[in-house]
Amino acid sequence: MWDSPRLLNAIADALFFVAAALAVALVVQAVVRSPSPPVRVVTVVGDVGHLDVDSLRARLEGRIVGNFFSVDLGAVRRRIEGMPWVRRAAVRREWPDRLVVEIEEHRVLARWSDRRLVNTHGELFEGETDAPVPQLGGPPGAEGEVARRYLAFREVVAPLATEPVQVILTARFAWQVKLANGIVLELGRDDGREQPEARLARFVSAYPRVATRLDRQPDHIDLRYPNGFAIRIPEPPAALDESRKRT
Repeated sequence: MWDSPRLLNAIADALFFVAAALAVALVVQAVVRSPSPPVRVVTVVGDVGHLDVDSLRARLEGRIVGNFFSVDLGAVRRRIEGMPWVRRAAVRREWPDRLVVEIEEHRVLARWSDRRLVNTHGELFEGETDAPVPQLGGPPGAEGEVARRYLAFREVVAPLATEPVQVILTARFAWQVKLANGIVLELGRDDGREQPEARLARFVSAYPRVATRLDRQPDHIDLRYPNGFAIRIPEPPAALDESRKRT
């Protein structure tokens, strides 16, 4: 066996590769365990209109465990995603001593009934905003569906030059919409035959003609009828004052 040059060369090659692999493993292990190079810089990129970058860096200070090679990027990402307004974060290394954090912030769509905010993906999050936003509400877990319906209703009523300022899915799973002009619309439930969007579209088509015959704007309209809708018109202020005098 030892007289075979081919076999001896094969054994030598195998030993060489084993030695090389061990050397690489030892070098990697030494680098990972080494206290250097440390992470010295955290750079934040992306849309950070609401996020306080200094607060983010302070949140990470003293909590980045390991060096440039051994730091747990997943742990860093999870800590950042626990901050208000951060929907998603991605963390990567940048040689020689930098972590780059890419932020996706929540974009506000509306306010939920429990005062939390709803983002454009229909997700609830904690945050504060002074911007005027619509009010949404519904049973727990319904925020995604309510957000989707809000966007659909907004598109349907656009020809009336108004928009929803409140969309509620009641405990009985009926839809109620309040428009910016003050009118409250009862759309009813998804009954399998006609979607609330269809009832709303029928109202939008007919209401301009109906409105010309009214001396006052309605405050409540019930769209749960198959071939029409019921309008409630508030009493004029003078009639209310006269009624109070009689009582």
